[in-house]
Amino acid sequence: MRNVAILGGGPAGLTAAIYAARANLAPLVIEGAAAGGQLMLTTAVENYPGFEEGILGPELMQAMRKQAERVGAEFVTEDVETVDFRRRPFAITTTSGQQVEARAVIVATGASAKLLGLPGERRLMGRGVSTCATCDGFFFRNRRVIVAGGGDSAMEEALYLGNLAESVTVVHRRDELRASKIMQQRAFAHPKISFLWNTVIDDILGNGVVTGVRLRNVKTDETTERPVDGVFVAIGHVPNTAIFAGQLELDAQGYVVLHERSRTSVEGVFAAGDVHDHTYRQAVTAAGYGCMAAIDAERWLQSQGE
Repeated sequence: MRNVAILGGGPAGLTAAIYAARANLAPLVIEGAAAGGQLMLTTAVENYPGFEEGILGPELMQAMRKQAERVGAEFVTEDVETVDFRRRPFAITTTSGQQVEARAVIVATGASAKLLGLPGERRLMGRGVSTCATCDGFFFRNRRVIVAGGGDSAMEEALYLGNLAESVTVVHRRDELRASKIMQQRAFAHPKISFLWNTVIDDILGNGVVTGVRLRNVKTDETTERPVDGVFVAIGHVPNTAIFAGQLELDAQGYVVLHERSRTSVEGVFAAGDVHDHTYRQAVTAAGYGCMAAIDAERWLQSQGE
């Protein structure tokens, strides 16, 4: 029996673990087989406070994990197979069949960026390929970049990059955008943003770093290569909430719905980070939500006499 089980080992889950451990709740972190969250796909992180020279994403996550472990958090490096939030104590089963019962649960399973599925995409992730302009745009000042996508997320990325890059080319498979009209107008009006219509990226080129892309016109099937320094994939995110369907209230996109601070639709279950936050999606905001969830869980346990 655990006081608190934390599902997820990214910035939200690890921060929650630090706060819960310091409150003598002896939290168990089921961090997932691919622990660390999206920062594990990032190279230099220069916008997380406290690191004057920046820090590599995996190093930041390793430091947070060690800190949580030092103050008393325990870890299971497996994925969660099933949860049962219909009874208390809550029941959690991992992929190996390990059974965990907990009085309170913090859901911090994050969200995953949708990818194009190209051979060079994973290979060059963090080396010119990015899914977050706010995180990585700084490294592309006065460089040529491409944004893949046609929705509001793609326009937000393009507009952000337009203030930094030498040029921004939006590549979209259709001949019109899916983005809201106001976002379209802003992007069309920006002097550094141009558009390639009816076009997809067939592959991302480079040995060690991105040097270009292979483009294909979907109407003519003609392929061309274009030299670029960065590729930003902006085709959306998928919250990692499939195992909670039917047990926690989720919105139309699958994100956990919060009712009061970090409380979910189930009393005793809290949520933190990108699993509910589809607005900011930053390591520092995820960490902040993790702090909130741990404090809320501690106070809730006290109110229950536990």
